[in-house]
Amino acid sequence: MSGLAALDDGSLFARARGGDGDALSCLVDRHKDALINYIARLSGCRDQAEDVAQDTFVRLLERSAGYVERGMLRSYLYRIATNLVRTGQRREQRWRVLRPKLAAVKGFSAEPPQLAALEQQELGALLTRSLKNLPLRYRVPLILRDVEDWSYAEIAQFLNCKPGTVKSRIHRGRLKLRKLVAPHWNGVGP
Repeated sequence: MSGLAALDDGSLFARARGGDGDALSCLVDRHKDALINYIARLSGCRDQAEDVAQDTFVRLLERSAGYVERGMLRSYLYRIATNLVRTGQRREQRWRVLRPKLAAVKGFSAEPPQLAALEQQELGALLTRSLKNLPLRYRVPLILRDVEDWSYAEIAQFLNCKPGTVKSRIHRGRLKLRKLVAPHWNGVGP
């Protein structure tokens, strides 16, 4: 597998599409840690991030025929992951609306097990909790820039927008994050 590590993402993915399990394993190993960290910061939950990362790689393989190699596999992975997080958030919102209506039904647990487990977990650090409260349009570029160390150009290409828009969203995201964190740093609040 050491020879595989020298291959670029496109070559590894082409081999993985052809059924080479070692190439797929090398590709997953190359991207999983950064992808899990990114998703954890989007979702606020490390366990959920690991599940979403797994789903991301599964989706990548399921939709491999639709991927055209242009040297952007990492961006493609992050787009899949971002969309999975969005889908999860929409599902969670639907449960919040349905929960009160379903609670009246005898014998029905209004909380899905996954949501109950997430609500019982400690979210961890103040920054993680605050990041989760940022809208995705600010959270995604902020995490990609400040945590994953992507360039503005890479983020702009990933989000399909101009670098100026990326800079603006990152700036606004930082301001909103500062506003969320400020009361805690000043000794105010929980």
